[in-house]
Amino acid sequence: MAKLIYSAIASLDGYVADADGGFDWAAPDEEVHRFVNDLERPIGTYLYGRRMYDVMAVWDNDPFLAGQPEVILDYARIWRAADKVVFSRTLDGVTGSRIRIERDFDPAAVRRLKESATADLSIGGPELAGQALGAGLVDEVHLILCPVLVGGGNAALPADVRLPLRLVSSQRFGSGVVHLHYEVVAGGAGPS
Repeated sequence: MAKLIYSAIASLDGYVADADGGFDWAAPDEEVHRFVNDLERPIGTYLYGRRMYDVMAVWDNDPFLAGQPEVILDYARIWRAADKVVFSRTLDGVTGSRIRIERDFDPAAVRRLKESATADLSIGGPELAGQALGAGLVDEVHLILCPVLVGGGNAALPADVRLPLRLVSSQRFGSGVVHLHYEVVAGGAGPS
């Protein structure tokens, strides 16, 4: 069975976006971006909420990609090669290929998707990931922590889920960014 992986770039105090919705402080340098590319390379399907899809849709924007460095173009190729499922009740359509819309997040349907997938899945966006963590669907958590405190905003992890994790690995980058790779301990998911 494929794994469902939650990855997030967050501030040290645990936010993916600050109180104003900004996340420019999270832009990875080339070393971190290469690492993220390798982390994402095996993903066959991305699961997104509406807001995360809106952010990620830039990777289908050829004018944005024109003149970008190879590390950025590599990520665009990785992203475009994967299937995308966007969970939204309000989105009428999507641009790009390999994208479909689902109106509701159904844990049983996601479990079936994991069982039938030939490559790992990634869930993006803290709200959707929080639902998947609470439903016991997530197998791994990757946090890429930036050396900045933003003081509030959109939390990377849900406040209402208690989940035992086991540290698999960690890596420090020259910029002070730290990657933490956790495995979910079986049978431990649930609301706190």
